[in-house]
Amino acid sequence: MTLAELDALPLGGPSLPQERRLVTPIPGPRSQELLARKAAAVAAGVGHTVPVEAVAAGGGVVVDADGNSLIDLGSGIAVTTVGNAHPKVAQAIAAQAAQFTHTCFMISPYESYVAVAEALNRLTPGDHAKKSALFNSGAEAVENAVKIARKFTGRPAVVAFDHGYHGRTNLTMGLTAKSMPYKSGFGPFASEIYRAPMSYPYRDGLTGAAAAAKAISIMEKQIGADNLAAVIIEPIQGEGGFIVPADGFLPALVDWCRANGVVFIADEVQSGFARTGAMFASELFGIVPDLVTTAKGIAGGMPLAAVTGRAEIMDAAHAGGLGGTYGGNPVACAAALAAIDAFENDGLLERAREIGGILRARLESLQQSDPRIGEVRGHGAMIAAEFVRPETREPDAALTAAVAKAAIAEGVIVLTCGTYGNVIRFLPPLSIPDDLLNEGLDVVADALAAH
Repeated sequence: MTLAELDALPLGGPSLPQERRLVTPIPGPRSQELLARKAAAVAAGVGHTVPVEAVAAGGGVVVDADGNSLIDLGSGIAVTTVGNAHPKVAQAIAAQAAQFTHTCFMISPYESYVAVAEALNRLTPGDHAKKSALFNSGAEAVENAVKIARKFTGRPAVVAFDHGYHGRTNLTMGLTAKSMPYKSGFGPFASEIYRAPMSYPYRDGLTGAAAAAKAISIMEKQIGADNLAAVIIEPIQGEGGFIVPADGFLPALVDWCRANGVVFIADEVQSGFARTGAMFASELFGIVPDLVTTAKGIAGGMPLAAVTGRAEIMDAAHAGGLGGTYGGNPVACAAALAAIDAFENDGLLERAREIGGILRARLESLQQSDPRIGEVRGHGAMIAAEFVRPETREPDAALTAAVAKAAIAEGVIVLTCGTYGNVIRFLPPLSIPDDLLNEGLDVVADALAAH
């Protein structure tokens, strides 16, 4: 794209017209050109969900190179929670980039890294003394949380849960439950990783206490508490299908970990930063993790991640044992401070709850007339619908894929997930207007009715 063409592109942010607009079929000719270039230049393993060339985004829309304006119900997988090109975030990025873009915090420290750590120490659950370390991605945060837990306990084993997703690096692939597309053919994986059953009320029918007892029994019998460094779990699972554990499940796990000297790690990469209507999903279940991993929504679209936790655990690693060249990059830190300001002062927690009310009401209304929606679940602006064959509750991945494809063709970005590929997740930016959200849900409803 030439400089003249770049100058002619629409600016992003809330100034974009908040409308669904289709001027070409999707993909249009400009998007098709880019997809052809992608096929020739980009590794085949890097896929895409929506076949468009994005050129601007903001509020509740993504605009493509052909002039189509799509309703965004995905937020770049829960990243642009504050809204794409949020004015505070964009201004902070520009100001920091004009000062300096990098020194490496491990070489020449700067204030914004410390300020982000202070904010995380204040915002994450619990009033105990905390410290933080910053990284680049959710997977990197998870890797470092496990490193820290192993160093603190002197134990090797780690437990993750069925349906869990923790990343694409070697260690985090081992922690992740789903084979395709994340793990298949990429092994062998890191050792001393074990899996316990997740509370999945729609499918296991267990109370939280019973599900926790089952998981704890497996940990005690197959691993042994004395060998276990950490338990890592998403308070609300993301890629696994937005599974919300039964009441009492997470508190029972936390209690067992505390009684046995096991570090409890809450992976809040997808569920953190106002997404669920609480700053962190752990708060919804009344739990205080030992360590919390964050990324995605933390910096309004800039790559940043963190591990935050009990000071005595975080300080277990020796000097130089944690870090990375780009971890806590100053531009990303500036973006994070602006995003955190928006989360705290712009009513976004309340907005997430309002969005959740709209999503749940519309989807539950659809469920009443269409039993192929087996369950509607989630909290705040993190809601999902699981699609099944009603007679057997067998997962219906084909229907899910068809509904998502049809919605995208009509200009609504939706994402699928779930171990069985039968869940559509709704992750709209908190900046989306109600009328646009409802129009997007109308399109999804029409797509379902057509199939």
